Amino acid sequence: MVKIIVAESKLDCEHLLGQYVDDSHYDIVINEDTDCYMESVFGSPSLGDEQRIAFKFRKNWFTQEERDSAYIGLREAAKESQNRGLAAGPRGELLGVEGRGGRDWVTSYELEVLDFLMNTDGRLIDDLSIESIRKKYEGAGRSTEDETRGQVWLRSQVCKTYPEYFGWFDKWVDGLHNKTKEQCAEEAKMIATKWVSQTNYAKSVFSGVAGWFDRYPRIPFGRATSYTRDEPEKFALSFPFLQSLDRGFKELLPWRWGNQRAAADKLDPRFLVPETVFTTITVNKTFRTACHRDAGDLDSGLSNLLVVGKGNYTGGYLVFPEYRMAVNVRPGDLLLVNNHEIMHANTEIVLDTPDAERISLVCYFREAMLDLGPWEYEQTREQFVTDRRMDRNHKFYRPLWNGVSPGMWDEPEWYEYLESKMGREIVDKFHPAAFKVESSLEDLF
Repeated sequence: MVKIIVAESKLDCEHLLGQYVDDSHYDIVINEDTDCYMESVFGSPSLGDEQRIAFKFRKNWFTQEERDSAYIGLREAAKESQNRGLAAGPRGELLGVEGRGGRDWVTSYELEVLDFLMNTDGRLIDDLSIESIRKKYEGAGRSTEDETRGQVWLRSQVCKTYPEYFGWFDKWVDGLHNKTKEQCAEEAKMIATKWVSQTNYAKSVFSGVAGWFDRYPRIPFGRATSYTRDEPEKFALSFPFLQSLDRGFKELLPWRWGNQRAAADKLDPRFLVPETVFTTITVNKTFRTACHRDAGDLDSGLSNLLVVGKGNYTGGYLVFPEYRMAVNVRPGDLLLVNNHEIMHANTEIVLDTPDAERISLVCYFREAMLDLGPWEYEQTREQFVTDRRMDRNHKFYRPLWNGVSPGMWDEPEWYEYLESKMGREIVDKFHPAAFKVESSLEDLF
């Protein structure tokens, strides 16, 4: 018997983005087979309306063998990551999983002091002014812990002047009392530009990606993720589990599965998990996500949340605060969820033993993969970037150059390279304007 829920309304919870949730953010917990539909602006959606689906949940969908193989095949894809943005949650005091990582945040207190010292227009620098900033942060601490991203100190630079790193900032501030306003401003500017990383970091979590990925500016070619490339046999152990997921998707949401199947059929099959409509799997290891919405998955398809692992744990409910609901997804359960439209987050995960692990999986079709050419074409793009990077005589060569330059895919260098590797027909197919000028000149004679 499947429980049916139709939401009457949707709460405004934008203030929760990037924040953790707990049992105060839901009224009911789903523990049984359930179909839930979002509210409709024109009244309640009809049952079976896949466009308004919030989630479909089925208990014990996967066999123990499928779960065990997926655990072995995917768990090592989760690496320490600082690229999960809002999902990583409030950043805390230290950058690194469980306080590791060798870096720490530039706190809100430190940023305000530096800004105060550098802004010399009409402002006096004295003990009272500095002290007022200190007092401002005494009660609530010196960092804004609900921020999800921030900058970090370059400890190697700081330690050249302050070998005893911890507490160095206050020592520096205390030493400003006998310096002029201009000297203080000069020192603050030096610290802000030389000792603070210009990279903006998020909190570290154990999260990674298996499968295949689309292009982006720094890596402008479709490719297997590093885990899939380096561990193809191990990754293949997860295929029976992922194929069972595909069958469940097709059975429970045939319209959305059909949309995703149509998109998948446009791809070279070497960018897909065999016999599925999935290109990519996000793998999280005992990662308590904060409120966020997913991005990058096919809008007319659907994503999912699955759990594998070992040992026992409590918590880890997937909460939908806009609907005041939570789903207790346990190993073996299937949850198909509209997670790019609905805000979601996990409650705290408590492991019963030190070696227990909760591995959560999100399998989806990356919509930007539709921009890719065949496997061989993307491989040629990769080789072109590599050859440029290694060519010390290239006009753009410099130490640490990644082989990429603006406009490189619309230049004769690439057209000629592609023609030499794959032939003129491929150039004409993917770059029809490549030799247009040359052909026009030929027509004149």
